[in-house]
Amino acid sequence: MTLLDSAIQILNALSYASTLFLMASGLTLIFGVTRIVNFAHGSFFMLGAMLSAHVVSVWLPAWGESAWGYAGAMLIGALASGCLGALVELVLLRRMHGVPELYQLVATFGLTLVMHDAMLFAFGPDEVFAPRFPGLKGSIEIGEQFFPVYSLGLVALGPLVWAALHGLLTRTRWGAQVRAATADRGMLDALGINPRPLMLGAVALGCALAGLAGALQLPREPAKLQMDVTIVVETFVVVVTGGLGSVSGAFFAALLIGAIHVLGVTFFPQATLVLVFVTMALVLIVRPEGLMGSPVGAAPREKAQIFKVVTESIESVAMHSVAFVLWSGMLLAAVFGGEYWRAVAADALILMIFGLSLQWMMALSGVVSFGHAAFFALGAYGAALTHVHIGGGLALAVVNGCLLALAVAAVFGALVVRSSGVYLAMLSLALAQVVWAGATQWIGVTGGDNGLIGLDWVNPQSRLAFDLVLAAIAALGLVAMFIGARSRLGQALQASRDAPLRAAASGLHVGWLRYGAFLVSAVGAGLAGALMAAHKGAVFPTAASVATSVDALLVVLLGGVHQLWGVALGSGVLSLLTAELGRGFVYWKGALGVLIMVMMVLAPSGLLSLTLRRPTGARP
Repeated sequence: MTLLDSAIQILNALSYASTLFLMASGLTLIFGVTRIVNFAHGSFFMLGAMLSAHVVSVWLPAWGESAWGYAGAMLIGALASGCLGALVELVLLRRMHGVPELYQLVATFGLTLVMHDAMLFAFGPDEVFAPRFPGLKGSIEIGEQFFPVYSLGLVALGPLVWAALHGLLTRTRWGAQVRAATADRGMLDALGINPRPLMLGAVALGCALAGLAGALQLPREPAKLQMDVTIVVETFVVVVTGGLGSVSGAFFAALLIGAIHVLGVTFFPQATLVLVFVTMALVLIVRPEGLMGSPVGAAPREKAQIFKVVTESIESVAMHSVAFVLWSGMLLAAVFGGEYWRAVAADALILMIFGLSLQWMMALSGVVSFGHAAFFALGAYGAALTHVHIGGGLALAVVNGCLLALAVAAVFGALVVRSSGVYLAMLSLALAQVVWAGATQWIGVTGGDNGLIGLDWVNPQSRLAFDLVLAAIAALGLVAMFIGARSRLGQALQASRDAPLRAAASGLHVGWLRYGAFLVSAVGAGLAGALMAAHKGAVFPTAASVATSVDALLVVLLGGVHQLWGVALGSGVLSLLTAELGRGFVYWKGALGVLIMVMMVLAPSGLLSLTLRRPTGARP
């Protein structure tokens, strides 16, 4: 590569970094003041892009011919995102203050579903192509290559935004209060300063920056309804790499990730996403708080509980009975139902096994994963590749799928032991995205988006036997959970979860206990993935998607993390809702998102927890 080629690549990296910084600075600002991890941040990016694109291309095309009009359309997109962000803070985020980060992530994922379907209703499903920005068309010549003038403008924009934010936070009274709220909000309360206006302003400004970032992408790419998840995942990478709550850290991390991204596209196009996430992991190994972050205080969490089967409450007995009846219904539907209901029952049973694997880790060891789909997908691909390249029966394929999940978990588990809270959630999400990227780009092995199809383990003649095996495995999983939670190992795990220092002083190896629980959980997820491959007869990269990870979390949270029958209730409810809402209802994901948000606000500990008697004034 010549010197001029290097200059072009540096400019590409700086241009990409500017977009990442606009997103990351907004997310950092929101987290710093509210301590809420907003997974819907990418939806505000998409809103800014979609609204601005419709202004300049559909509603007022004359604006697209004027630089001032185009800039005005971009400003409209940013302002709309900021105003909607303020509304979301008032309605949802304010009610999520002081709850565990997991519930914040899941609730804002529900908001993502709602905003996606709202924009689908308002703008339609088609891509919208915007014109070039007037006055910044064309390219400049660098040697024998050309670099777009508009991208050069974005290169200059990043440092300007950083300087403006730095001045706002260091030179104004509002900025001083924001920094105080970020450092110690309790002290801010003691001084008589109401933190609510600060939170509202921070969320509005952060969402406006996201909307502006989306609008600024228009001259370079079309606005579409699939641009939210990809950008938010990379934004989380930047924020976590830079350090939660640090705007300067986000700036330098955006430069680093932008450079890695461009170098990956140039030299390793099949492994670009993998390189980005590996970079984040390496930074966190050296500096667990990120490049310029400081240790984040322990997040709020639920009161420690043990698994409950039936309590003295009549309501609790009734709710657990409903969960048992629901699980029995899955079994009856698998045996006697028609083709549709048998498929729904099989989906629910596999989801139940997947949820049990995550519940083991969350409830007993306190380790939370936002990327458990990684091991689900590894189990599925391990089983499918065994069938394609080795042959043999379903049993061999399932074993190999579990072994592949175990092998990856054995390596990744070393990071799990060192991390906690939102850093752990983002690391697990990064691992899932690495698996997803590998499945998508390693076409020679995984088939890419075409997947691995033609897995003929289960045919109509063996379907009944397979469904009965699913029901038996799910039942054994419940029994194992019940016995494991009350065993000496289960008690040691819960002690390590609730009082790690005291447990270590008592001779327990806290790190090894967490590591072992993580491995067991990964194997369980791999088992569910292998069974899914057999059930569907195919495996696609969506097995490692964010939505798949959220499905596992919802199964656990809908019923209750600390309720034995909670996973049975959660898998049944979620499977029925997704199956029935998806039949002829275009906006079913939005409806599911509303349910998720309501659950996280009103019953974050699950439906079954509502039946538990608590002292007056006690918090779930």
